[in-house]
This record gives sequence, structure tokens and C-alpha cells, in this order.
Amino acid sequence: MSTNDGAPDAARPALTPTLTGTELMRWYWTLAELTALARQLGLSTAGGKAALTDRLAAVLDGRPEPRPARTTRRGGRQLAAPVDGATVIPDGQRCSQVLREYFTREIGPAFHFDAFMRDYVAQGAGRTLAEAVSHWHATRQRAAEPQEVGAQFEFNRFLRDWHAGHPDAPRTDALAAWRAHRARPKDLRAPQADTT
Repeated sequence: MSTNDGAPDAARPALTPTLTGTELMRWYWTLAELTALARQLGLSTAGGKAALTDRLAAVLDGRPEPRPARTTRRGGRQLAAPVDGATVIPDGQRCSQVLREYFTREIGPAFHFDAFMRDYVAQGAGRTLAEAVSHWHATRQRAAEPQEVGAQFEFNRFLRDWHAGHPDAPRTDALAAWRAHRARPKDLRAPQADTT
């Protein structure tokens, strides 16, 4: 894709090591393009698209690479069935089938690992599963509110929503609508695509 965030007449620059981090962040790049640049610069290609973009922007601006986010998928003891409310979440616990079965039994079929529960399990070492159940109930109102879409998914969400209202429109119209959407200040952007 060659869309930008506001200057519809500007041409997207070549993705080279001479680009600034600010200019990199201004444009939409595919994961393949970002990966190729990272390899050219001798950087790690690990992590998602957002992490790779942040890493490249920092290096292009002469800043140190951001430290990778601490992962919860490191070795260590994982809970095994049977578990109950008094079971303590160990360091590095994953959102496993054992936990899913316990939470579904305690909360009901509406249970799912949303962002609130994934974060709780990831950062919940030393807490009990009963406390996790309480956390689920305490976060339901916030979970029902619209959540901000991660920057790495904004383009895909926009196209999905726009095409729902314009199923027969050509791709060029969708990209023009995306450019117009991105030209607006963030606080004025509609959650759904522009209907131009």
C-alpha cells in the first residue's frame, strides 16, 4: 500500500536507511517492506509490525532501539488441572486451556480471554484464581466500552468498515477515503470510514 496520513499529493518516499523515523511513521508500509529494511540495517525482525516500526523509527532517528516488551511466554511452571479459587498464578503463566476451563466453570459460557484478563494473567503472579474471577466481573463495564484499535490494525479495520458501506466501490475510492480519514486530526476521526 502506498497511503499516507495527510498529504494526498505527496509521493511516498523509498524505504531506505536514509529515511528519518518521523517520515517512516508518516507512511503506511507492509510488514514485508519493514522486514526488508530491518534486515538491511542488521536489526532484529522479531515482534509484530508495531514493534518493528518502533524499532526502525528509533534507529533511523539515531535513538537506541526500544527494549522489547517483557514476554510472558518464558519457561517456567504452568498450572495443570485440577485448579480452584485458591490456586496461585505463577510467574509466566499463559492464558491456557486449564485456565479457560476453570474460568468458564466459575463465570459461565460468556467467559473469554479479553485484554483485561490477558493482562491480569500476565501480570498476576502471586494472585489467586478467585481474585482473577473478581477482576473479570469488575472489568465488564469497561470491557463493554469501545476500545481503541491498535495502530497496526487501523488500516485493516478502516477498509473493512468502508467496504461494508461501499461493497462495489473500487479500491482507488477506498484508498482516497483512507487518505481523507488520516488527514483529519485523530480526535475528529469517525470510528467508521468516511462515506465519500
